[in-house]
Amino acid sequence: MNPVLTPATSASLIRGEVAGLPSYDPGADPDRVAALSGARRVIKLSNSESPYGISPAVTEAVRRYLAGGVSRYPDPTGRRLTEAIGRSLDVPAERVVLGNGSENILELLCQAVLDPGDLVVTQAPGFSLHEIFPRVMGARVEKVPVTDGFGFDATAWRDALAAGPKLVFLANPCNPTGAMLSAGQLEQVLAGTPESALLVLDEAYGEFARPNPEYPDGLEALRALDRPWIVLRTFSKAYGLAGLRVGYGIASDTALIQALDRVRTPYNVNQPAQVAAVAALGDQAHLADTVRRTGREIARIADRLRGAGLRVVPSSTNFLFIDTGRRSDRVAQELHRAGIIVKAWREPGYENHIRASLSTPEENDLFVTCLTEICAKGKS
Repeated sequence: MNPVLTPATSASLIRGEVAGLPSYDPGADPDRVAALSGARRVIKLSNSESPYGISPAVTEAVRRYLAGGVSRYPDPTGRRLTEAIGRSLDVPAERVVLGNGSENILELLCQAVLDPGDLVVTQAPGFSLHEIFPRVMGARVEKVPVTDGFGFDATAWRDALAAGPKLVFLANPCNPTGAMLSAGQLEQVLAGTPESALLVLDEAYGEFARPNPEYPDGLEALRALDRPWIVLRTFSKAYGLAGLRVGYGIASDTALIQALDRVRTPYNVNQPAQVAAVAALGDQAHLADTVRRTGREIARIADRLRGAGLRVVPSSTNFLFIDTGRRSDRVAQELHRAGIIVKAWREPGYENHIRASLSTPEENDLFVTCLTEICAKGKS
């Protein structure tokens, strides 16, 4: 006798792990904010994009590539780019992996490493994909909170790492707070991470922090360790290539790279992105200028906001994490009416905070004026 089959619905086919996931928040749509505000110019401070543009060398390199047409598939190995990265960091190209943004590599790591029920340790507040991608694979995620002053909680990290995670995500500097770990704090995490775990050091914002002599070079700290690790970096932030989506990782060994190659799509980084990244890497003067101008604005705007009575986390990045004293989603909505987009933080315990990546001095000043007026009105 044939079994009676119940017709499926789309919802019934979705894995339980996926159905319960939080959605990634990319920030408000600029066109909708423009329509709401009537502003001629929308100030977008939600996605950590560079306001200073790309290197002229990138523009010329991509122009030359596009003049030859785009009918061919990209190099699946990204050989020119991995070799350029390898030379710049003194690592073999065979230990460099490329991704469609560094978050693509986060996804690949979870696909290659995690089994259902595995434990992942990461930060709170933190980058949402450090939680979402492990949960897609059925892993458990424990988030280590910061101290009340947004500092590193050594005891909490020691206890979390002692639970035996299979994967550890550590961002330095941290997204969304902008705070950085010192060399000593990084060493505490390295010493406490079990050798059976894969340590993932996410340095997406590292270029902004490197001028600070207190910022540790994660690659140098990990290079001599005989254990699994990978350092993630990106061309999306300080290099200004967010629209082309290219990130990279430097791994402890080729076996990890080979595992990632097995789960990634063959052409996950398009050829214009590879060409642009090679050119961007070759123009360190443009990078240094972007970092210098960004650091100057971060210090200036943080001082202005603190002077207005707002609590701002000290930042080593291109964004500020700001306690508005009110529900962040309401503050964000009021900023939308002024044509300004920030990211309202919804992680439990931080619902009064916004993350604002800075832009040009003129746009930053408009942001400060609107935000302080909104926050002052909320207190009245």
